[in-house]
Amino acid sequence: MDPKQIVVLALQASIFLTVFSFGLRARWTDILTIVRQPGKLVRSLVSLFVVMPLVAVFLDKTFDLRQPVKIALAALAISPIPPIFPIQAGKAGGPRAFTLGLLETAALLSIVVVPLALELLQRAFDQPLAITPWAVARLALITVLVPILAGMTFRSMAPAVADRIARPVMIVAAVLLGAGSLVILFVSMPAIKRLIGDGTLLAMAAFAAVGLVTGHLLGGPDPHERAVLALSSACRHPGIALAIATANYPAEQLAPAAVLLYVLIAAAICFPYVTWQHRRATAMASAN
Repeated sequence: MDPKQIVVLALQASIFLTVFSFGLRARWTDILTIVRQPGKLVRSLVSLFVVMPLVAVFLDKTFDLRQPVKIALAALAISPIPPIFPIQAGKAGGPRAFTLGLLETAALLSIVVVPLALELLQRAFDQPLAITPWAVARLALITVLVPILAGMTFRSMAPAVADRIARPVMIVAAVLLGAGSLVILFVSMPAIKRLIGDGTLLAMAAFAAVGLVTGHLLGGPDPHERAVLALSSACRHPGIALAIATANYPAEQLAPAAVLLYVLIAAAICFPYVTWQHRRATAMASAN
């Protein structure tokens, strides 16, 4: 096994363990929370899969971006919520039930929504976008559905053990994720540097900022649920976005580098928002 395969395996294991640890704390009723509230579900899906693709098309027409960057932006716009999203949502005070329900619903719908959205976006971008529905389904299953359902099943069988191991599992996942991400970032840095100074940074920052604002406005009256939808609209699944980018540019480093660059930019854009929401949630808890 070569070093590249080891890094990829470490990242896959970290994602699986992260979502598995969420499942160890989750309940089956959490998944049904958002499904039982059609209005909230529709607003969430509009923010995730309607507004953000339109924003990507607008940025494509506004900025003179390179074609691989356009494809990366389109891929991010239609990708579901990332597996480690509940960590950010939890820091912002997001309720567990709504967070997990939205994560699972978006993952399920991505199996159908992503291929359909790709068909529409390739016309808007005048660029064929190649990925099979099975590839999307496989990623959604491996990185979200299977691990969280495995964790929830484990909890239903041994709740006391699940409570004890949830935190250690999360720590192991964080170590693997940090180490693997640093290696990939180091290898991709030359390609990332090529994207600086041509409008890519500004376009991606605008995409993340609009996602935050849109999700916050459509999140409803509950400030904690607003935070969840805001972060989910701005933060997209890098695995699926990378799969789309790599499928269209198998020999091009710019498209995958653009996805990685967006992850960094979105983290920087979301950090002040998460900090603000965390302080707000703490103040509300103290007042009560």
